[in-house]
Amino acid sequence: MSAKKKALIITDGTKEIKTAAKMISGALNGFKVKICEAEKFSGTDLLPVNLFIIGCEKPNPASFGYLKEFLLHINLASRKCGVFSTKEKTLKYLCGIVKDCEADLGEPLSVKDEIKNSALKKWLKEINK
Repeated sequence: MSAKKKALIITDGTKEIKTAAKMISGALNGFKVKICEAEKFSGTDLLPVNLFIIGCEKPNPASFGYLKEFLLHINLASRKCGVFSTKEKTLKYLCGIVKDCEADLGEPLSVKDEIKNSALKKWLKEINK
Protein backbone atom coordinates (compact mmCIF):
# COMPACT_ATOMS: atom_id res chain seq x y z
CA MET A 1 0.00 0.00 0.00
CA SER A 2 1.49 3.34 -1.02
CA ALA A 3 1.64 6.24 1.38
CA LYS A 4 -0.64 9.16 0.71
CA LYS A 5 0.91 12.24 -0.81
CA LYS A 6 1.07 15.25 1.49
CA ALA A 7 -0.10 18.79 0.80
CA LEU A 8 0.21 21.97 2.81
CA ILE A 9 -2.05 24.99 2.38
CA ILE A 10 -0.70 28.20 3.92
CA THR A 11 -3.13 31.12 4.36
CA ASP A 12 -3.28 34.60 5.82
CA GLY A 13 -6.23 33.51 7.96
CA THR A 14 -8.81 35.84 6.43
CA LYS A 15 -12.36 34.52 6.13
CA GLU A 16 -12.58 34.27 2.31
CA ILE A 17 -9.13 32.70 2.01
CA LYS A 18 -9.83 30.17 4.78
CA THR A 19 -13.08 29.20 3.03
CA ALA A 20 -11.24 28.75 -0.29
CA ALA A 21 -8.51 26.72 1.46
CA LYS A 22 -11.13 24.33 2.84
CA MET A 23 -12.62 23.92 -0.65
CA ILE A 24 -9.17 23.24 -2.12
CA SER A 25 -8.45 20.75 0.66
CA GLY A 26 -11.71 18.93 -0.04
CA ALA A 27 -10.86 18.66 -3.74
CA LEU A 28 -7.36 17.27 -3.14
CA ASN A 29 -8.14 13.58 -3.52
CA GLY A 30 -5.30 11.23 -2.61
CA PHE A 31 -3.57 13.77 -0.38
CA LYS A 32 -3.26 14.17 3.35
CA VAL A 33 -3.81 17.92 3.67
CA LYS A 34 -2.73 20.30 6.41
CA ILE A 35 -4.02 23.86 6.44
CA CYS A 36 -2.05 26.37 8.49
CA GLU A 37 -2.03 30.10 8.93
CA ALA A 38 1.22 31.81 7.94
CA GLU A 39 1.87 33.12 11.45
CA LYS A 40 1.98 29.51 12.70
CA PHE A 41 4.01 28.24 9.72
CA SER A 42 7.33 26.55 10.39
CA GLY A 43 9.82 25.70 7.66
CA THR A 44 9.72 22.06 8.74
CA ASP A 45 6.00 21.98 7.78
CA LEU A 46 7.03 22.32 4.15
CA LEU A 47 9.79 19.73 4.00
CA PRO A 48 7.71 16.51 3.85
CA VAL A 49 5.07 17.74 1.36
CA ASN A 50 4.70 16.97 -2.33
CA LEU A 51 2.50 20.00 -2.96
CA PHE A 52 2.12 23.35 -1.24
CA ILE A 53 -0.47 26.01 -1.89
CA ILE A 54 -0.35 29.59 -0.65
CA GLY A 55 -3.26 32.01 -0.42
CA CYS A 56 -3.83 35.49 0.94
CA GLU A 57 -6.21 38.37 0.40
CA LYS A 58 -3.85 41.35 0.20
CA PRO A 59 -0.23 41.59 -1.01
CA ASN A 60 2.49 41.36 1.63
CA PRO A 61 0.45 40.58 4.77
CA ALA A 62 2.44 40.98 8.00
CA SER A 63 1.89 37.28 8.80
CA PHE A 64 3.81 36.30 5.63
CA GLY A 65 7.13 37.83 6.79
CA TYR A 66 8.74 34.53 7.83
CA LEU A 67 7.25 32.57 4.91
CA LYS A 68 8.54 35.12 2.41
CA GLU A 69 12.03 35.06 3.95
CA PHE A 70 12.01 31.24 4.11
CA LEU A 71 11.11 30.92 0.41
CA LEU A 72 14.01 33.23 -0.49
CA HIS A 73 16.53 30.83 1.05
CA ILE A 74 15.39 27.33 0.14
CA ASN A 75 15.36 25.35 -3.09
CA LEU A 76 12.04 23.57 -3.60
CA ALA A 77 12.58 22.65 -7.25
CA SER A 78 11.18 19.16 -6.67
CA ARG A 79 7.88 20.50 -5.20
CA LYS A 80 4.64 21.48 -6.89
CA CYS A 81 3.09 24.79 -5.88
CA GLY A 82 -0.13 26.70 -6.37
CA VAL A 83 -1.23 30.16 -5.33
CA PHE A 84 -4.70 31.61 -4.89
CA SER A 85 -6.30 34.90 -3.94
CA THR A 86 -9.35 37.10 -4.33
CA LYS A 87 -7.30 39.84 -6.05
CA GLU A 88 -5.17 39.86 -9.21
CA LYS A 89 -2.54 42.12 -7.61
CA THR A 90 -2.15 39.59 -4.79
CA LEU A 91 -1.73 36.71 -7.24
CA LYS A 92 1.24 38.58 -8.77
CA TYR A 93 2.70 39.12 -5.28
CA LEU A 94 2.34 35.41 -4.42
CA CYS A 95 3.97 34.31 -7.70
CA GLY A 96 6.83 36.69 -6.91
CA ILE A 97 7.55 35.28 -3.44
CA VAL A 98 7.54 31.70 -4.77
CA LYS A 99 9.85 32.49 -7.71
CA ASP A 100 13.17 32.31 -5.83
CA CYS A 101 12.52 28.88 -4.28
CA GLU A 102 12.19 27.40 -7.80
CA ALA A 103 9.10 25.34 -6.96
CA ASP A 104 7.08 24.17 -9.96
CA LEU A 105 4.42 26.90 -9.90
CA GLY A 106 1.12 26.34 -11.67
CA GLU A 107 -1.30 28.96 -12.96
CA PRO A 108 -2.60 31.21 -10.16
CA LEU A 109 -6.22 30.67 -9.10
CA SER A 110 -8.59 33.60 -8.64
CA VAL A 111 -11.16 32.85 -5.94
CA LYS A 112 -13.01 36.17 -6.04
CA ASP A 113 -16.16 34.37 -7.19
CA GLU A 114 -17.66 31.07 -6.11
CA ILE A 115 -15.36 28.30 -7.32
CA LYS A 116 -16.97 25.35 -9.03
CA ASN A 117 -15.64 22.02 -7.81
CA SER A 118 -14.94 20.93 -11.42
CA ALA A 119 -12.82 24.06 -12.03
CA LEU A 120 -11.00 23.49 -8.76
CA LYS A 121 -10.20 19.87 -9.64
CA LYS A 122 -8.96 20.97 -13.08
CA TRP A 123 -6.68 23.59 -11.48
CA LEU A 124 -5.31 21.08 -8.98
CA LYS A 125 -4.70 18.53 -11.73
CA GLU A 126 -2.74 21.15 -13.70
CA ILE A 127 -0.49 22.19 -10.82
CA ASN A 128 0.08 18.59 -9.75
CA LYS A 129 1.25 17.21 -13.13
